Amino acid sequence: MSRKYKFLDNERLYFVSFAVINLIDLFIRNEYRDVIVKSLKYCIAHKDLDLYGWCLMTSHMHMVIGSRGNPMQNIMRDFKRHTSEELHAVIKKHPGESRKECLPAGQAGMLQMMNEAGTQNSNNRGFQLWQQNNNPIELATGQMAHQKLDYTHYNPVEAGFVEKPEDWIYSSARNYYGREGLIPIRL
Repeated sequence: MSRKYKFLDNERLYFVSFAVINLIDLFIRNEYRDVIVKSLKYCIAHKDLDLYGWCLMTSHMHMVIGSRGNPMQNIMRDFKRHTSEELHAVIKKHPGESRKECLPAGQAGMLQMMNEAGTQNSNNRGFQLWQQNNNPIELATGQMAHQKLDYTHYNPVEAGFVEKPEDWIYSSARNYYGREGLIPIRL
């Protein structure tokens, strides 16, 4: 069994990155982003998640995390399972979601793509929102942690969404610049 991309030491910090299947730009609606924010707050309060940095982009997410005891693979498994189920329900119910069914030119809609991905993966129950892996990278030094935090916070700048990292509301950059963020983090 490979040791690459696994949480090997629960006492260390890790950089994790994961994406929506097919890199669907799911997180363009506040309702969907709010599911992520609420779920992260829950994991901090009830699952022993230590969140040092995060950034939610339109199709993916980056985090620098640690744990106060609960194994990180369990935290990530529960977070991804819950957000997948919750987002599936919210997408299905959203009256203004034009992308959930078939798109122009016969392209599959979001729900169809997620259903197809789920049926092709035996780890799912017929629906898959997140790509399978988290790609955890152990942050062995403070320099590595700062580099991953900078990478995380500059994602929306590189994408052209904002000019300064602290202007992206769905990120911990605000916390590091002395502004109130959406989620309490460990500085």
